[in-house]
Amino acid sequence: MADERLARLDELLDRQDIADCLTRFSRGMDRFDRELFVGAFHPDAVIAAGGYVGGPDELYDWARELHEKGQVATHHNLLNLTCDIEGDTAHTELYYLFVGRNRDATNWIAGGRYLDRLERRDGEWRIAFRTNAIEWSGMVPSLPLPYADLADIHGNGAPSRSREDPSYRRPLVNLRQAQLPAAPGEQE
Repeated sequence: MADERLARLDELLDRQDIADCLTRFSRGMDRFDRELFVGAFHPDAVIAAGGYVGGPDELYDWARELHEKGQVATHHNLLNLTCDIEGDTAHTELYYLFVGRNRDATNWIAGGRYLDRLERRDGEWRIAFRTNAIEWSGMVPSLPLPYADLADIHGNGAPSRSREDPSYRRPLVNLRQAQLPAAPGEQE
């Protein structure tokens, strides 16, 4: 029983390392963090994404240009993950929901699946092959962003597509202890 439990724990650790790898890709794109993005792939990886087929460095350049010209913000949301691990190779299917706030005040929304083969090399899981299966896509109108003018109210800084984003700061502000400015008409 102990051997079976240890094998299950090893598989859970591998699955977590794989999930962390897949998250690096998405966060790296949304924050325009090249190092984080490229770090999700082996240097010799092959990726098929839309009209692009090639390696991770070129994919980053292609995707960043696409998102920088088209959107002011992007969210690559990761959803259901299946993961079949066989030794140092894993095959995953990862559902995603992409949303981009376009520069023309519309929102681009798309859904699909990343079909990946990951390999563990030198003890680290990274993507070796990826196919992006886009299943639907469309545009929806934007609505005003409520409270967008209060983005820096807690001293965390406004969201940005760089390492200046508040998510890179440590420690993050404890909102329960943060001093909020007085509302208009209130005395300080």
